[in-house]
Amino acid sequence: MTKLLKAAMCFMLAASFAVHAETVWEEGRHYERLDNPIRTASADTVEVAEVFWYGCPHCYNFKPLVEAWETELPEDVSFSMLPAALGRTWEVHARTFYALEAMGQMNQTTNDALFDAIAGEHRPLNAPEQIADFLADYGVEPEAFLKAYGSFGVNAQFQQAQAKVRGARITGVPAMLVNGKYKVSASTAGGHEAMLEVVDYLIEQERAGN
Repeated sequence: MTKLLKAAMCFMLAASFAVHAETVWEEGRHYERLDNPIRTASADTVEVAEVFWYGCPHCYNFKPLVEAWETELPEDVSFSMLPAALGRTWEVHARTFYALEAMGQMNQTTNDALFDAIAGEHRPLNAPEQIADFLADYGVEPEAFLKAYGSFGVNAQFQQAQAKVRGARITGVPAMLVNGKYKVSASTAGGHEAMLEVVDYLIEQERAGN
């Protein structure tokens, strides 16, 4: 076999592999279209939300991936975190998220600390008083936290968030919601990295008006 023929065969084989490696993301297989779309805040941006729980080991592993991904988002795409309350302890953690937001203290430091302690170290932070004591080490005043935790505003945000979670029929986390229309999970996409690839695909579909 000549060198030219060998080179031609290698090229054809590589081309064949490339074709089969190219993934076509399919509705109903890699992602789901919501039967009843969730209202978004603005029609001028594509809104992406990660549905999560501080105690979820999968969310903990997904965290560095989604954080790196977020830094590359175009200006017309907004990203937010949406805490789910699929159990009693989940509710405490979800309300904690909104209490810190209300205080202006939901930031990289407090977010990392909660994930590390609850999902990483399995610390029993299952009551607002325990979380208040824990967050005191990160500059959060305990009494102010407990006041925000039980406030009307935080309760309203919590209820709105859970209405979205129920509307999207979220049964496990992490999950991603794209523009209130689509739901993506690791099980449907085929892994955490694939989740973000599917979300990128759906973002482009929304940006193109498809």
